[in-house]
Amino acid sequence: MNQPDDTITLFCSVGPGEYLLIEKSGFRAFPPRTGQPMFYPVLTEAFALKIAHEWIVPDLKVAYVTRFKVRRAYLSRYPVDNAGGKDLDEYWIPAADLPEFNQNIVGPIEIIRQFHAAG
Repeated sequence: MNQPDDTITLFCSVGPGEYLLIEKSGFRAFPPRTGQPMFYPVLTEAFALKIAHEWIVPDLKVAYVTRFKVRRAYLSRYPVDNAGGKDLDEYWIPAADLPEFNQNIVGPIEIIRQFHAAG
């Protein structure tokens, strides 16, 4: 039997709308994917920071980097994919699986960094 601390730490960068929905969940769940077929949590903080700086801040002006733990046994059904470079590893979780993914988050979703566009 798996222990609750048998987890993998993941990271995800989100914009202000997703942040508000995470907050509304009590920092326990990621919101449903709107118009996106996949949820892409990443394996390193560095990759999450890159996503925040290069994609979210230029587009939405504000980005938050989250850190959270997911049960290893649950994640074992998904392969780790590489987004095209060293240390750019991520999971591709089908949007339809997100409710079950959220049930396998152990502890709160933490906001570890926040960025705002200059000006």
